[in-house]
Amino acid sequence: MAQFFPARTSCLHRMTSGERRLAERLEKKLEDDYLCWYDVPVGPKALRPDFIVLHPLRGWLVLEVKDWKLDTIATIDKSEARIVVHGGIKKVKNPMLQASVYALETAKVLEQDPRLVREGGSAYQGKLIMPFAWGVVLSNITRQQFESTDLGEVLQPVRVICKDEMTESVDDEAFQERLWGMFHHVFPCQLTLPQIDRVRWHLFPEVRVNPQLGQFGLPLETTPESVPDLVKVMDLQQEQLARSLGAGHRVIHGAAGSGKTMILGYRAAYLSQLSSKPVLVLCYNKALAARLQQVMGERGLSEQVVVRHFHGWCGDMLRAFHVPKPANKGNAGQYVAALVETTMAGVERGQIPRAQYSAVLIDEGHDFEPDWFRLVVQMIDPDTDSLLVLYDDAQSIYHRKKRELDFSFASVGIQARGRTTILKVNYRNTAEVLSVAKLFASELLSETTGDDDGVPTIAPETAGRSGPFPELIRCEGHWQQMDCVVQRIVDANGQGRDYDDIAVIYRSGKQASALERALKGAGVPVTSTASRSGKTGLYADGQTVKLVSMHSSKGLEFGLVIIPDLCQMPKKGESESDEARLLYVAMTRAMEHLVMTCRDESAFTQRVADSIQAVARRSQAEATGSGQAA
Repeated sequence: MAQFFPARTSCLHRMTSGERRLAERLEKKLEDDYLCWYDVPVGPKALRPDFIVLHPLRGWLVLEVKDWKLDTIATIDKSEARIVVHGGIKKVKNPMLQASVYALETAKVLEQDPRLVREGGSAYQGKLIMPFAWGVVLSNITRQQFESTDLGEVLQPVRVICKDEMTESVDDEAFQERLWGMFHHVFPCQLTLPQIDRVRWHLFPEVRVNPQLGQFGLPLETTPESVPDLVKVMDLQQEQLARSLGAGHRVIHGAAGSGKTMILGYRAAYLSQLSSKPVLVLCYNKALAARLQQVMGERGLSEQVVVRHFHGWCGDMLRAFHVPKPANKGNAGQYVAALVETTMAGVERGQIPRAQYSAVLIDEGHDFEPDWFRLVVQMIDPDTDSLLVLYDDAQSIYHRKKRELDFSFASVGIQARGRTTILKVNYRNTAEVLSVAKLFASELLSETTGDDDGVPTIAPETAGRSGPFPELIRCEGHWQQMDCVVQRIVDANGQGRDYDDIAVIYRSGKQASALERALKGAGVPVTSTASRSGKTGLYADGQTVKLVSMHSSKGLEFGLVIIPDLCQMPKKGESESDEARLLYVAMTRAMEHLVMTCRDESAFTQRVADSIQAVARRSQAEATGSGQAA
């Protein structure tokens, strides 16, 4: 079964009857290595062919579909057709000419990439390494009707599929032969996965992923001046999901690093163009909210996309609509609870209006209380009714003592039954980092599915990217540990890693103070989340090492992560499972290199050491087995 972008069922409402029939035939009569795009903007000119079909051994094909009947066509020549529409005559481009223009323009785009054209030494130098073609589908004209007219003089018969050649009963092989008979130039072709990604990078700019570290993989906003040697695009599941998110409420359950925030960015950019009302992006974490706000601003979305941490947004609502804030008596937990209650009461009384936003997108939804969801869904304009919740229960690190995650989305006003998606593949971490983190937190990551309206636990799967093994460095005392952290940072920076791409993730405020003094004493620029301004301005200071608490680190990512004083975990008086969840979140912030230090032994240092050794042994065994097989 071919893969469709968007998913075929998500775009039936905007297809003509002929397009619906062709889409169903393409999906069901082609094998699963075929890729099909329907009505998707192509290339820098945003051309919109009806269908593009790509196969690694065949090349690619552009198809235009016309639901014309014979009596619809008043006249047609090689340039244009005059068709009968509602009793009048309308001039349109000849569909074969239209398809050829789309195909040739697309070929020009791909030919700009040296890695997609043939090298010197042949008559085909500079030509594409894969064949391409175009054709027309006449969904209401049979082959016999076609041949009984002179249509064949202006629509090449071999490039036409007729009504009776695309029925459900047509043999799969015969249907495919019709498609590939449209190719005038056929030659051997075997596109690799990286080459297919390059084709997608050129044809569909919106699936390009920003390769810069710490950008959450959010799509690039502008077209680069030159083609990079290494291109990054959404994987096929991510692209299909991003394109297929329709109206209504949607929930994405995704493992750490699976691209949830990238999907959010794609969705925010798309929705911001559809309504005069703003799009609201919410999360719990102040540091993540500040980073998302900055990245959205860099992509020119600040005017239409509002990014806030949840309690900050509650404060905004109370100020904007002149609702008195609750008294702050020094107990932070009681104050933020009262802040939410006051906001909810303001909505109930009509002081704070509902339906303020065209859409609400919630990142890290596993940190939200049920009542917060009940409040937020009232903020969505019912005319658009667009809600997206991103969820990963394995990363739920707030309020776990105060609530159980055993609730249905329907019970809090989220109507997403039948519209949930699971993302398992982790793209953030190297296989080594992810394997160690997973093994350490294996008890937390036992997969649970639940029903379609519940909250599953997702165990991440590696995308296979390799890097150095995580390290656990044992130090003699406090100062040696501080020196070790500073030296690792200085060495990494000396080897070309930006300070902005390095995070030191701490567990306690006491650790943060000591680390900040040590870093500043060594002349290392640092921004810390230990202060309120540090959380909201973590990235405002440019090239600085980020000193981040484990709680504030969630949602962020860095090339190098250092976790000092691991022997202080599990923290005294805290649940060991909650502490393990915290450490798992901190470990999975590392995109490439994870370094941990300790002075003494603890339950966690032993578990981490055992995990590193087990992953190293497994890797060595796999390498030995591979070598023997070779």
